[in-house]
Order: sequence, then structure tokens, then C-alpha cells
Amino acid sequence: MTGFLLFLVLLAAAIVVIRQVQRLRGVWVTGPDGRRRFPQAASLRRALGLGAILLALLILIPASIRVVPVGHAMVIFNTLTRSFRLARQGVTIIPPFITQTETYDLRRLEYTMTGTHGEGRKANWDDSLWSPTQEGLQVGIDLTIWHHLDPERVVELHQKIGPDYEEKIIRPAVRSVIRLVISEYAVMDVYSSKRAAIQDEINAKVKSLVEKDGFIIDEVVLRDVRFTDEFAKAIEAKQIAQQSAEQMKYVLEKEQREAERKVIEAQGRARAIDTITQALQRNPNYIKYLYVDKLSDKISVIVSDQNTIMDLKGILESKASR
Repeated sequence: MTGFLLFLVLLAAAIVVIRQVQRLRGVWVTGPDGRRRFPQAASLRRALGLGAILLALLILIPASIRVVPVGHAMVIFNTLTRSFRLARQGVTIIPPFITQTETYDLRRLEYTMTGTHGEGRKANWDDSLWSPTQEGLQVGIDLTIWHHLDPERVVELHQKIGPDYEEKIIRPAVRSVIRLVISEYAVMDVYSSKRAAIQDEINAKVKSLVEKDGFIIDEVVLRDVRFTDEFAKAIEAKQIAQQSAEQMKYVLEKEQREAERKVIEAQGRARAIDTITQALQRNPNYIKYLYVDKLSDKISVIVSDQNTIMDLKGILESKASR
């Protein structure tokens, strides 16, 4: 935009100079030798004055025009009056040479601290936030802060903090809150069960700490939890042990249920034997009935001893009538 305006100014200046030269052609003087002489003094002064004005315009106009990008705001400081004003997105005019300007992004910004190479603001080294837990064990927290500036307090922020506010305010505040919150929890809470509660607490504390300075914290998101190599191995071993314990518990419960089944089965058999014993006491021939009951239907007569022949047909018919 500024380049286009500068092009228009240069084009207009060129047109004016060309027309002035055309006017001055009529006042040039030709000497006896046929050579042209300088124009009259008044015309010369007029041409020089016009040239000076055009030169001043070429210098002042670009220095007076600023373009504020979409979603940004520009803080303008007048060094003579020592006053500030804020210009929003679009073209704005400022007094040249006596003003200082600084542009701020009002859109949602992301600040990531992580140990993953190539990510975050410190992409070339481990930027995880290492903090001791309740037991004194070190854990590394990877997180992202989404934030933006309060448009009504940009001038105040510029006066008190400056454009490098993320490094001066947000980063130190988050690091302090992380250490404060993580130290109140056990390492296994950080690892799994209370992670959501920890994130909520971090959000609340960071907001209360920095929003008084003109920052608006949208969300602090825990991306990952890191452990030392030794502790990671211990966690893995513990998980394996827990799985083995669960497997053993299942086997024991299975064996216990099988033992209970056998007890119930034995108790049922004992009751059956008692019932049969009582029936034999009342009728000794009941044993013969049970014997016949187990025989094939094709057998009709058997010899129970040398003197006794049993008629199975009668017994079976009696059994059927019952």
C-alpha cells in the first residue's frame, strides 16, 4: 500500500516537472551567437521552489503513512507532546520524524514449551518445564498457552512492558505456576488420574497471575508429561507386575470357584447316598430295583443267586405303572 502511494506521488511530481519545463521554454533567451541562455531570475526561482516542494513531498509522504495489518494495532508515541494513541488496522497518518511506532498482534497467539525437537518457541533445545512432584521426583511438562492482548490496554502494556511481553511475563508466570502446582501432586496423579484437575488448576492460577497486566489467557493445555529414563523403566516394570498380579488373581478366583463347585457336587452326592441308605433301611429289595433300573430293556430274566430267578418283566411293568 505504501509503495503504491509512493508511486502515485512520484508520477504526480513527474507530471508537474514536465509541465513546468514546457512553460519555461518560452522564457529562455538566445544570445547573439545562437546559444540559449538561462531563463529569467523569477522563473528560475519558481522552478527551484517547485522542485524543493516536490522533494519535500517525496520525503514527507512516505514518512507520514503507516499501514496497520489486519488483526493488529499500532501504538504511536509523539516525542514532542509525549502522548500516546492507538491506531487500528488500515492506513493511518502520523507526524513524520517526531513519532515512534510499535505494532502489536491482537489475534490469538500460541506459545508452546516442549522438549520435542523442531516445535515450540525454543525449537532447538529441550524446553520442557521440569518440576519436582510431591515425592521429589522430577517430571517434565510440555504445554501450549493460547492467549491474546486486551485491545483496550495495548498502550498501557507498551508503556509498562513492551513488545517482548511473552518472554517477560507469560513464560516466567507459567513456569512459576507449573512448579507450584506440580509440587502438590504425587507423580502417579500427574501421570494419569488427576491430569485434568491439574490442568484446570494451572489455568486458574495463570489467569489470575497475568490477566491483571492486560493479557487474556484462553487456555493452557498440557501436551505431554515426561519422566526421567530411570522412572520410566520403573513405571514399565510396575505395570508388568500389576498385569501379572491381575492374571494370578484371575487364576486363583477360577480355582476357588472350581473348588466351590466340587464341594457343592460332593454335598449333592452325600445327600443322594443318605436318601438311598434310608430307602434300603425301609425296603431291602430297593437295591434290586436300582440294579434292574440300570439294566438294558432287552433283558427280561436274571438269576440273582443259585436259588432265585427274578422276573424282570414284572418289576419293569411295576416300574412303568409307577
